[in-house]
Amino acid sequence: MSAADKKARKRPAKAAGVPELELHNLRPPKGAVKNKRRRGLGEGSSRGGTAGRGHKGQRSRSGFSQRSGFEGGQMPLHRRLPKRGFTNIFARRLASVNVARLAKLEGAKEITPELLLARGVIKKIGAGVKVLGHGEVGGPLTVRAHAFSAAARRKIEAAGGKAEVIEK
Repeated sequence: MSAADKKARKRPAKAAGVPELELHNLRPPKGAVKNKRRRGLGEGSSRGGTAGRGHKGQRSRSGFSQRSGFEGGQMPLHRRLPKRGFTNIFARRLASVNVARLAKLEGAKEITPELLLARGVIKKIGAGVKVLGHGEVGGPLTVRAHAFSAAARRKIEAAGGKAEVIEK
């Protein structure tokens, strides 16, 4: 194969009358899109007679629907497994923030739950904010929150800051 043949093979010539391939003129190739196979339209349609539902039985009837998790009469999985635990209706849902995240808040010397909410650190204050001790504190910060872990309080005070508890 000559060099000229290789060049011609790499860049196919544009066919006359064929539009450039762009988003507004994309079409599936001819024959790629087929009509849905319609059922129950006579024996010649290959889905006539029982329309693919078989003979008799609950599933062959119109309007049949099955509860999710139904296992044909066998005890379903969600009933075979034991119940575990409970939901504590008195639980306080605290938003948690690590001290490493507080160190990244630039220009803030006093950190409050409202500031954390405004900066997008927490999604909602809820029952309060708890500061956890993962990471390191860069400099002295005054942090006001509803709860502190022992490690968080130790790290904030070691950096020369203050950990103030908000009573709610």
